[in-house]
Amino acid sequence: MNRLGSFLINLAFYLENSSRYKKTKEFFYNLLENEHYKYKKYFDYVMIIIIISSITIIIEEVNHPLYYWLNVYDIYIVTTIFIVEYILRLWVSDDRRRIIIEEFENSVFLETRFNTKKVLKRIWISIKDYILSPFSIIDLLAILPAYREIRILRIFVLFRAFKIFRYSKNTVQFLEVITSKRTELTILFLLVLFIVFISGVSLYVFEAKTNPNVHSLLDSFYWAFVTISTVGYGDITPKSTEARVFTIAIILSGLGLISFFTSIIVSSFTEKIDEIKEAKVLTKVDRLSYYYLICGYSHLAELLAQKLKNEKKNFLILETDPKKLEQAQKRGYLCIKEDASKKEVLEKIQLKDKVKAAICLAQNDIHNIFIALNIRSVSKSVPIISRTFSKNSYKKLELAGVDYIVSPYQTAGLIASKIITQPIAVEAISDILSKKKNAVCDEVEVLRNSFLENKTIEDIELNKYKLILLGVRRIDEKGKKFYFNPKDNFILKAGDLLIIMGYSISVSHFKSLVIESSLRYARFRK
Repeated sequence: MNRLGSFLINLAFYLENSSRYKKTKEFFYNLLENEHYKYKKYFDYVMIIIIISSITIIIEEVNHPLYYWLNVYDIYIVTTIFIVEYILRLWVSDDRRRIIIEEFENSVFLETRFNTKKVLKRIWISIKDYILSPFSIIDLLAILPAYREIRILRIFVLFRAFKIFRYSKNTVQFLEVITSKRTELTILFLLVLFIVFISGVSLYVFEAKTNPNVHSLLDSFYWAFVTISTVGYGDITPKSTEARVFTIAIILSGLGLISFFTSIIVSSFTEKIDEIKEAKVLTKVDRLSYYYLICGYSHLAELLAQKLKNEKKNFLILETDPKKLEQAQKRGYLCIKEDASKKEVLEKIQLKDKVKAAICLAQNDIHNIFIALNIRSVSKSVPIISRTFSKNSYKKLELAGVDYIVSPYQTAGLIASKIITQPIAVEAISDILSKKKNAVCDEVEVLRNSFLENKTIEDIELNKYKLILLGVRRIDEKGKKFYFNPKDNFILKAGDLLIIMGYSISVSHFKSLVIESSLRYARFRK
């Protein structure tokens, strides 16, 4: 193995084992390329301001002498920023150390000599692919206007304007839509060239000797293009009868071509509009620390969404029916047209990291079961609540991993029977759940090292907080268990949930005291 090969291998493994190198590269990749990185938008704003200021300076320089500091800013500061950005983008565009490591591992496995030339060729191809990419060319050409000595290079100021495309997501999406129809647009472009060519040659043949405005074939091509685009400046007009008849045919062809072009653009945006809307929603979701997932937009989901909105809690709705999705969008809810029973959808919305609870509200139990199974395949810990239409589905939903099962019809029947026998009690419970009397029923977790841990019910003295304890839910090695109205000597443990009832202000105050006592202990330990 030659010295260059040894150097490349040692360097590649050094970088592979360097956590600082990986973190640095990841940071710049996120800053330059990752649309979901929270600081990227600020970087984009700064770059847009720099580009606009640079363009303004170059335009102003045409007729007015510039101040010295403006020259320094544009020639040295802006250009340096563009050069550094170009190098960083080239760096993060590919993981070239992996090329060296892969070739080295193959040579060891096959007991062959490390091929330095092959590695250098692959690295060069990787670099060349980036350099020849459209955005990379724009970045490179945007650096050239800084060199004032060569005045022709100032025309490349246009490419500084094109650099804004990098930092405007809507512009990038527009270009993606246009690119998706490149076959149709190519056919249209070739058709335009053909008609312009035939029309230009025809006008030149008919009027080169009789029309004083037609001096060359280029004039004829110019007239043909202006006519076919239906602009019609009027600087060149046909004089002969034959040319005028031909002009009418060209104008009609132009109208057809414009209609064809319009239909291509409209159809491409119609196809991509859902993807664009979804991308915007996913960007908003990515900025949330957590949210609740509602699978299916039924009437029950509408009530739940309104409740979460009133409580200022974040949530996302997944729905496949376009009409229901439109209803949710009109109410201003975050929602996308996706099927929650697909694993790739749940991974896209970061279910494992951000979903606090998932609520399955599809129109049938089978779909809810599939959704629950899909959620459990992604995360074992996310709480799942599901609606059911039949008692026969209880066991299936439990096997699918659903934590809480709700039957609206069974609940409605139970409430109806209680209204007949105990109307006042039901009215009181209804007022509490709907917060009509400013009274709430809530749960409080016994946090580790809080003043609740290892204390008895009697020690807490809930009366002084103006609260009523309904029960305690505990999860241990035996499973879940609910202790209704526990005795005064019941000892609380970390992780227990107190089900309490009282005025909302009392509940909020009590919760804050529990959290504060836990944090105070943590600060004391530090």
